[in-house]
Amino acid sequence: MTDAGRNWAGNVRYAARARHRPSSLDALRRLVAGADRVRAVGTGHTFNRLGDTAGELISVAGLPPTVVLDRDRGTVTVPAGLRYGDLATRLHAEGYALANLASLPHISVAGAVATATHGSGAAHGNLATAVAALELVTADGDLLTVDRADPRFAGMVVNLGALGVVTRLTLDVVPAFQIRQYVRLGLPRAALDAACDAAYSVSVFTGWRSSRLDQVWLKQRADAPPPPADWLDTVAADAPCHPVPGMPAEHCTAQFGAPGPWHERLPHFRLGFTPSSGDELQSEWHLPRASAAAALAALDPAAERVAAVLQVCELRTVAADGLWLSPNHDRDSLAIHFTWIGDAARVAPVLAEVEERLAPFAPRPHWGKLFVRNPAATYPRYDDFRALLADLDPAGKFRTDELDRYFPRGPR
Repeated sequence: MTDAGRNWAGNVRYAARARHRPSSLDALRRLVAGADRVRAVGTGHTFNRLGDTAGELISVAGLPPTVVLDRDRGTVTVPAGLRYGDLATRLHAEGYALANLASLPHISVAGAVATATHGSGAAHGNLATAVAALELVTADGDLLTVDRADPRFAGMVVNLGALGVVTRLTLDVVPAFQIRQYVRLGLPRAALDAACDAAYSVSVFTGWRSSRLDQVWLKQRADAPPPPADWLDTVAADAPCHPVPGMPAEHCTAQFGAPGPWHERLPHFRLGFTPSSGDELQSEWHLPRASAAAALAALDPAAERVAAVLQVCELRTVAADGLWLSPNHDRDSLAIHFTWIGDAARVAPVLAEVEERLAPFAPRPHWGKLFVRNPAATYPRYDDFRALLADLDPAGKFRTDELDRYFPRGPR
């Protein structure tokens, strides 16, 4: 939560009547039990009002920062407010890693998990798929722990902050590894599918101003061979790149194939620098990967209007999972991410047109970004999550106006 009571992008001013940063679990439980309306807030990287409330906002960043690595089980238990970049540094020092990371390491673990934030890679699920267990404070102030053995677990991981205040999460870990990062330029669109399968993690960037895709960021295991000189009819970048044209490349992780620890290559941006451009709005839709070519073709007639309000568009793949509210539920996905200029009035009609053009492909928006349509119909377990909401929060303590749009109370 920013000091000014705004989100990271500055486009949402929180309406809460009070803000808290408890330093103990007991204090948090008392706050939740005594509130009529309450929401947890992380690093503020949500671009809509899903996390806003007229009641009380609670940051969990002040809870004890204890990290417990269980080498036998291959897990690490972390406080909800810990940033991925800080966790990664500690894990790597112990010889362990997370299988994947998002493009920026500045986000909190609980916030990213609650909205199914993701990295890239055809074989990798979003960040929530690494969760083996989580602990949360429920509406009456009780402490509830669930793990993969609990039948409710798949509905409680990507929870939108609607089921309680998450305090700790247990994540799967793997042995630490090294990554090399290469940037290639001018990918033919017909080669997109092949490019997405070409490395451990792949991100493709376009400004919708050319028939070719501008940049491909290939993140390969260090023992994999580098891309050949003529890889998919692209050329190697001859200078360090930033995804957003005109932004300083020193903000980004090392390129040109220099090997480095997983946590210093999988994100696009370095922890000590401003990620992306900072002055921006964001939208993202997840589509069945099999529909990728048709979906991009459907956007072509809007390319000029998109480009006029766009900083950059990123294409990534995410593997299917079984989490009820994951945009990747039961389908391998192509995620189409738009980093817009920071002008909401100019962006709004273009955003709406993009969403309309993608509608035939059953798009599922990233829950923490800007979108218009209620995506309920695209989620097979939608009714199950509504039932879970009614069971764990019958009085609606954690509800917000935005949440009520997507999951209205009462019979469907």
